[in-house]
Amino acid sequence: MSQRAAPVVIGVYDADGGVLGEAAYLWGKVRGTAHCSLCDITHSPVRRKKEWDALVARLDATVELRHRNELTAAQSAAALQAGLPVVLVADLERQGYDVLLDADDLEGTGGDVTAFGDLLRERLAAR
Repeated sequence: MSQRAAPVVIGVYDADGGVLGEAAYLWGKVRGTAHCSLCDITHSPVRRKKEWDALVARLDATVELRHRNELTAAQSAAALQAGLPVVLVADLERQGYDVLLDADDLEGTGGDVTAFGDLLRERLAAR
C-alpha cells in the first residue's frame, strides 16, 4: 500500500513582499487602508507568532507562506481567482492549485492560530 504524500499548503498574503512591500503594508495598516487576515493569523504586530511556528511543526503538511508578488503563474491564477488572502493546496495530479481557505474563512478565525489550525485540518481531512 502506498502512502499518500503530505499535502503542500500555500498561504498567500494580501501584501507584497520585499522591503518596500512590507513597508507599504505596515504604513497601510497604520493608516487603516491595508488589512490581511492571514497576516493577523501568522504575525503579531512585531514578529511571527510562536503559536504559528508550533502549529506548522505539528501539521502533517508542508506549509509555505508567500506574498502576492512571489507566486508562480499557476499559484497566482488560483489565488487571484479566489481573492486574497487565500490558502491554496497543491493538486499534484493535475499540477494545479485548489482553494483550501478563502478570505472569508481566514477573516472568520479572528487572527487566532488555533482556530485557523482546526479549520485547516478539517479542510485537509475532507480532501
